Amino acid sequence: MKDIVLERLGRMEDLEGRRLLKGIMTSVFLNLVEHQEEMTRRLEQRVFDELEDLDDKNDIYVTLCAREDIDPIHEFLYPMLPSDVNPPSYDLTTIVSRLSRNEESTLFTMFMQCDYMSLKKLFESKRTFRGQLVTTGGRCAIEVRLQQNLTYVREIEKLYETFQKNGISWKTVNHPYAYKFVDIILTGCERTPDASEEIMEISVDCEEYERSKRLDVVPLWNIERLSLKNSGFPVPAMDRINYEHVLSLRKTGSQNGYLVDADESDIRYMKRSEDELTIVTPLERSGNWNVLKLTQPVPSRIGKLEYSLVSNRRSSDFIGSYARKQATVVRAKGEIMRIAHSFEAAEALEFVDASIQEKPGSEGQTYGMNPFISDHVRTEHDKRLLRLSFRRKPGKQWDEFIIYDLMSFLVSEVQMYFPEYKCEGVWA
Repeated sequence: MKDIVLERLGRMEDLEGRRLLKGIMTSVFLNLVEHQEEMTRRLEQRVFDELEDLDDKNDIYVTLCAREDIDPIHEFLYPMLPSDVNPPSYDLTTIVSRLSRNEESTLFTMFMQCDYMSLKKLFESKRTFRGQLVTTGGRCAIEVRLQQNLTYVREIEKLYETFQKNGISWKTVNHPYAYKFVDIILTGCERTPDASEEIMEISVDCEEYERSKRLDVVPLWNIERLSLKNSGFPVPAMDRINYEHVLSLRKTGSQNGYLVDADESDIRYMKRSEDELTIVTPLERSGNWNVLKLTQPVPSRIGKLEYSLVSNRRSSDFIGSYARKQATVVRAKGEIMRIAHSFEAAEALEFVDASIQEKPGSEGQTYGMNPFISDHVRTEHDKRLLRLSFRRKPGKQWDEFIIYDLMSFLVSEVQMYFPEYKCEGVWA
């Protein structure tokens, strides 16, 4: 509007008339235009604020690290299990006891740096491998098998339960590394060691999988376990039955996400403000609360991660934020494309097509990342198969051995929106 006024003033040849009109426009009209522009800007900002995706504070970031390289003062990455900072120990007494009863026993856990299809083939083959057990009493040949370790998957399940208790919507955790840990199960031994002996070394030859074997590797994520005390005394809630416990977040950082890790019976609901976390609970006395701090990532100029840092973070855009506010899901291929491309993990993948199959086939190249979420309304054998095809696209290159897992993450998130189908992903 200002440009139009300037253009019209510039066309006036009468300088005195131009001066008078300019004074009138400046004192009256332009003030009105500026006021309208300011009100329009505020309205636009209000719309965007209402669509702000507050779930960004609850994003989960994960990676891997050698046990000896764990940084106890890292800005935002912590071991998934605090006990992982300690080297594993071997209990020969338990091993000998189980051997005497012809039972299997777990020797140790290791990480397999290979893709999902290779691991799937390994687990389905149920093959055994040879190795050596070195004790203070000598060497002996052993026979072992590899079994998927679900310790870290169960930690994700516990996190899901905590999200549910806090009344926060769940978003699939993109943790490709958690599904690649395997247990070395002892199935036979050349001789039964004496319980008084000490284990010096255990070695296993994984044959063609030997180059993928990684020992003493620990998964990390951006969740820190805290114990926070009430700031002040609990006050009665509005219902005059429960009490409000207020936890200050000023020292721990108000930019981070927080989850209260407590029994379900101790939490009625939780309220979050900029600098405080309010817990409404039937507990009358103040005390310490176990809190999970979802630390926002901080760029670091010192140090470098050996493995890619991946997350379940969504790309920031208006259409995605608006769609997530709606209660209904559009049953269309375009909606599947929007969901799949709304995550940063899709930077290396491109959704191609979706097709519905009457019966499940053997082409699936993905797995579900939410195995702990069950559908109590529909049975699995009644569901039709929704096959999603992807292709790799140029751009950001992820580690090759997790590319199937990134596709599994996108398919698992689509599965949350389309529970009436059984979703699987394939390469186009």
